[in-house]
Amino acid sequence: MNVEFIERIELKIAYLERANNDLSEVVYRQQQEIDALRARLAALNGKIEAAATEHTVYTLEQEKPPHY
Repeated sequence: MNVEFIERIELKIAYLERANNDLSEVVYRQQQEIDALRARLAALNGKIEAAATEHTVYTLEQEKPPHY
């Protein structure tokens, strides 16, 4: 094998290692964002369920007459 061929292979390996690291960082950031969005979704679901099960009891003075 000649030196030029080995240098081309080394350059390709270096490029692939860099691309692999860049993609790994992107995937890591995306996973962090997914985890944060899941936590927010769970909190919102909890609020929605709490609001749906909450029954407010009105007194006769607080209730609107039927013609409103």
